[in-house]
Amino acid sequence: MVLSIRSLRDQSPYLPLGDKHDAPFYGKDILSVRQFDRDNLAYIFAIADEMQEMVRRVGTFDLLKGKILANLFYEPSTRTSSSFTSAMERLGGSVIPINEVRYSSVSKGESLPDTIRTLECYADVIVLRHPETGSAALAAKYARKPIINAGDGTGEHPTQALLDLYTIAAELGHLDGLTVTMLGDLKYGRTVHSLARLLSLFGAKLNYVSPDLLRMPVEVMEEVAGKGILQAEYNTLDEVLPETDVLYVTRVQKERFTDPEAYEAVKGSYVIDSAIMEAAKQDMIVMHPLPRVGEISMDFDDDPRAAYFRQMEYGLYVRMALLAMVLGKA
Repeated sequence: MVLSIRSLRDQSPYLPLGDKHDAPFYGKDILSVRQFDRDNLAYIFAIADEMQEMVRRVGTFDLLKGKILANLFYEPSTRTSSSFTSAMERLGGSVIPINEVRYSSVSKGESLPDTIRTLECYADVIVLRHPETGSAALAAKYARKPIINAGDGTGEHPTQALLDLYTIAAELGHLDGLTVTMLGDLKYGRTVHSLARLLSLFGAKLNYVSPDLLRMPVEVMEEVAGKGILQAEYNTLDEVLPETDVLYVTRVQKERFTDPEAYEAVKGSYVIDSAIMEAAKQDMIVMHPLPRVGEISMDFDDDPRAAYFRQMEYGLYVRMALLAMVLGKA
């Protein structure tokens, strides 16, 4: 089965929006991309497609009226936090924003489990970003309400990977058999860890381009190899760019480095600009989870292949779908 946005309505009938407490994600945590198979993804993307259409037609609606989301961010965030806030408010719900954790009870020494158990007294779903890998799973262990992982250290970022996959399907029309090149910080970049795992469901060929210091973790490569996926590592982009269908660029994350000299040595390793992209296909796309700090030149932004801002918009519809699903309204 070829999964594509244009064929989603053919794969499954229109999914009416209403109370569906027997739906597969009702009351569930969203912690890892390992939770999803191809059928799950078709279900999520069909709902995201409907959300996109409803936003286009009416803007906001009352699907989640009376529901409250707690946005609990232990790390700075602009895109993910704003995306979930927008998603909840477009669905008619309300948001408790906690973006400055240092000013909260956490600064007094409160544990993550206690913070979660407190917030769920006020909210119906909690979106959590935390600097420690495994924190989302820990929160879910103690929570009675759904936890959505918005990034846990260098571990996973499942909602980003879902919106990335949705972007690829929307932009290229299918997901099967694509050549995807991941560029930049592959060691600490949790977005590429999650996306590589999802792409392994679709027979992708994965190219990893990075400095030796920032190579894709062995455990991720071994997991993907177990699905029979072709993978190759490179230090330069030259050899693989002409065959690439999706170029996924990541920034070198200064906050993940304990050694400033190590960061300085690799921060400007790759820069994508119009001249470099002359070697790429015309029917491909360039993605980036953002923010960027110079790894994609602004002179490339007007190129039709530059999909990274469209990628942000697709993320709104995916997160709307996820909120509706875990709260039993899809």
